[in-house]
Amino acid sequence: MKNNEKFWQIKNKTETSADIYLYDEIGDSWYGESTSAKGFKKELDKIGDVKILNIYINSPGGSVFDGMAIYNQLKRHKAQKNVYVDGFAASIASVIALAGDKITIPKNAYFMIHQPWSITWGNAAEFRRMADALDTIEDGILNVYEGHSYLSRDRIKKMMEDETWMTGEEAFAYGFADEVGEEIQVAASVAKSEIWGKFKKAPKVEQKLAANNLRDDEKKREMKSKLRKMSLALKERQIAQAERRYAALKNGGYFHEQ
Repeated sequence: MKNNEKFWQIKNKTETSADIYLYDEIGDSWYGESTSAKGFKKELDKIGDVKILNIYINSPGGSVFDGMAIYNQLKRHKAQKNVYVDGFAASIASVIALAGDKITIPKNAYFMIHQPWSITWGNAAEFRRMADALDTIEDGILNVYEGHSYLSRDRIKKMMEDETWMTGEEAFAYGFADEVGEEIQVAASVAKSEIWGKFKKAPKVEQKLAANNLRDDEKKREMKSKLRKMSLALKERQIAQAERRYAALKNGGYFHEQ
């Protein structure tokens, strides 16, 4: 990720309202642009005391800590917050979605909840500490889900264990959405195979899109490799011609291009 890039946008800012688009990973990303809590707060502060915030989400999630901070920042904002899940709100992005006062998820969009995960190394004691930390983080996420859903805490916990993907209608039935929106067409800004690889039960349509993007990337790499080889061959030819020209001139003769 480039330090001067972000993947949220503030649009249609007026004295009374603003639109916020969260369209990629939350927190520092290995794969591309992302949305950090620190950067997001600066943008939110610039918006000021508007009466309405329209928040559009299409994100696979990311950093739990950045995501929870963004959730709390939005909850504290005094504006009426209308959240629209344009494509999907997965992992910690589903928590951010619940910062809304009104949450709309279209029939063809997704809301996904799962257990937090992390990577660590070290001895057994360090792994146990990480497991304890993940349990604590999961409790915090459960508190948010439980505050919005009709389901029991134990039922939500089981759904997180199973990595549960919900359509707009299912999310509405469980209390995670206030309204089911009509199907919409939205550009898929998140289709990186590395991101989808961490989800066990991602919708097949998204996995297919990621696979297609991966094939496109492979074709691009193959084309770049061919161009590099052609460029090297051309340079080698130019060098050989220059050497022959130098040799011919040195001997008082003439050199003809081939």
